[in-house]
Formats: sequence, C-alpha cells, structure tokens
Amino acid sequence: MIRGLVGSIDMLAKACGLGVALCMAWSVPAAAQAQSERSIVGTMQRAFGSIPIIGNLAPKPAPDPGNHLAPPGGGPPPPQRLPGGQSLLPPPPIPPASIPGGPPSALGPPAPSPAPLAPPHAPPGVAPRPPQVSLALSARYGKEEIRPINGGIVWRIYPVKPDVTGVFHPVREERNPTPTLMLAPGDYVVHASFGLASAAKTVSLRQGAAHEVLDLPAGGIRLEGRVGDVPIPAGQISFDIFHGSQFEPDKQRPIAHGVMTGHVVVVPGGNYHIVSNYGDSNSIVRSDIRVQVGKLTDVLVTHRAAVITLKLVGERGGEALANTSWSVLTPGGDVVKESIGAFPKVILAAGDYRAIARNEGKMHERDFTVITGVDGEIELVAR
Repeated sequence: MIRGLVGSIDMLAKACGLGVALCMAWSVPAAAQAQSERSIVGTMQRAFGSIPIIGNLAPKPAPDPGNHLAPPGGGPPPPQRLPGGQSLLPPPPIPPASIPGGPPSALGPPAPSPAPLAPPHAPPGVAPRPPQVSLALSARYGKEEIRPINGGIVWRIYPVKPDVTGVFHPVREERNPTPTLMLAPGDYVVHASFGLASAAKTVSLRQGAAHEVLDLPAGGIRLEGRVGDVPIPAGQISFDIFHGSQFEPDKQRPIAHGVMTGHVVVVPGGNYHIVSNYGDSNSIVRSDIRVQVGKLTDVLVTHRAAVITLKLVGERGGEALANTSWSVLTPGGDVVKESIGAFPKVILAAGDYRAIARNEGKMHERDFTVITGVDGEIELVAR
C-alpha cells in the first residue's frame, strides 16, 4: 500500500508541473498557443488517467442503511468498499499462526496446551520386574558343631518346579560362604555342596528379609603314603575312597578316584575305606577309616615295597641289551608286571618273584626277593 501512495504523490507532482506549463503558455502567440493547448490537454488526460483513485478523491458511494450497525460482538465496522470491489483499508493481516512454518503469535488463537506425558512403562512384551526380597545364607557343620563353614561352599538356587523339559535349572549360583541374594518373591530350593557333602532346603520368600542356615555334617580326609619312614613322592602313589568298610560284601564304585598325596577330600561324616596304589603293579594297601564331623582326618598309609630296576646284559657289569621283553611273576606263576625296554623299573611289594627276559628269540630268567624300602637292580646275564 505504501508503494501505491508514493506513486500517487509522484503523479500529483507531475500534474502540478503541467499546471505551471499551462500558465506559461498564455504568453505565446495564438497559433502556437492553440497547438500547445492541445498538447497540454492530452498530456493531462494521460497523467490523470494513470493516477489511482484513493482516499477522498474517489466518489463517495451511497450510504448503506445497514452500514451504521456494528458487527456482532462489538468489533470494528467492516471496511468500506469502492466501486469495483476496491477497499479503502488494507486487508487484515494474516495471523502468523496460519502461515505454514511461521512462529506462533500472541494475536492468534492460543496454542493448545501440551498433552501430559505418559508415565514410563516397560517395553512391549516385557513384564515389569517384581520387587526383590533378600535371602542371606550360611552353613555350619551341624547342630552339635555350630561353627560356621567359612569356605569351599557352592550355593545353587533352584525353582521348586522343573521347566517344560523336566529339568531343574539353577536361577542363581554363588561361591561366597555367606552370600546375600536378591530374588523375586516365591518358593525356591536352596542347595549347598561342600566337597562331596551336600544339603538342600525349600524356602518361601514373601516380604521382608530371610536368613537360612544349612547343616553340612562333613569332615575332611588328607592322605599320604610312606615306605618305612620315607614319604612316597607325589605322582608315584594315588588313593581311591569308598563308602563303608573293605570287608563289606557289596562292591562299590569309589566316591573319589586317583586322589594325590596331600590333597584334602571333604566327605560326609562316617566310615570309609581307602585303597592306596603305590606304582602300577602289586603294591596295594587297604585301610578302614572313620571321618568325624568338623574334623580333618589325616591318613598315613605305609607300603612294604621297593623300586626294582631290571637289566639284561651280555656279561656281568656290561651294557643292558635293548628291545628286551620282561615279565615278573609270583612263585605261583601269576603275572605281576610286563614291560619292554633295556632298563624297566617296577615297584613291587615285598616278597619273592621270578624275572623272565626275552631277547632275540632267547629267554632268560632269574629268581629274586624284594625287601621293604630296599631299592635295587636285578641283572640277568644272557648266555
């Protein structure tokens, strides 16, 4: 609209200039005056024809009987219209809120208040985690031996019902002797294993902390072997542990197999028998023991045996012959040990034996005696 007003003022200025030119024309001769008048009139017609009609220069329209009425709501009267639909006032401004991408305006309708945030919830398909209940666990050797067990315990927590495959899978496992676990309320089976001893108990967790104490009436066995007063080196002796006495008729599988010297095996309190194997031939000792709850039982097994080296030579004191096959038999002919080599070593219990050597199709033999703790060399001469 401002550009239109500036253009109108410019046209008025041009019209004023034409008026000055008209006044100057009266002083020129008549012929030139007539021609000048026609030129001036044409110029003024063109100038005034291009001036837009604004304001009070436009003819006033006939009054509308309804124009004096205020619009409903007491707002300002609507703008008057010129013939042809032209308005005297600029069009009302467009509220910025209606302009795409424009900023909100205080003049426009109030923006709707933001919707309240929804409360946080678990992702779809994930159930909310139930509240946790603490379960403190500890173990002792028994009601009569109330000392707590301070190491070596493995705790496992199982559900009271198996899964669809019928298997009980532990929900928690701890190796701390006195753990405190956080679990969902429900029923569980608490299992504690201490070496070969174990105990289980069903617990129900509802509200508040729970504390469970399990009794593990167990004791320890520590094994060692000797020949006379000399300890048997580790790696040459091993032990098997069986339930009950060696004189019981039922044959049992060992509860612990191949136990090495100095190792401690935790077992429930009771009677056991030990089978000690020195070497891999016939030096075997069986012993019955009793394990007390909460006690460490040291078992010392004494073997009556010796280490014997076998040697086949061409002459006394000569070099041993390679690729020799050996057999060691009892006086009754039972085979105790067989081996191949120039210098085989065999651990034999004290007693009488016969050594048989085979080399290059020839057989050589000799009787000998083993004395407890006296290691020696048995030499056979090939003839």
